[in-house]
Amino acid sequence: MTDKRDLGTEGVKDQLKGAAKQGEGRVRGTVGAATGDTSEQLKGKAQELKGKVQRNFGETEQDLDSDPKSEE
Repeated sequence: MTDKRDLGTEGVKDQLKGAAKQGEGRVRGTVGAATGDTSEQLKGKAQELKGKVQRNFGETEQDLDSDPKSEE
């Protein structure tokens, strides 16, 4: 079973990784828009969405770690 501190720490790590992916996706999409490369724009949007999912997953992990009901 995972230690509660590990879950909270993993949550923070996932949030940071997700935010980084979101930023990379935004840059990639912007470059695609500037160069007229639709494929690159779509890849950027997909990467941005992956980052958003990972960030939200990390927030959930952190919430579960601080949830008093999970201590019962």
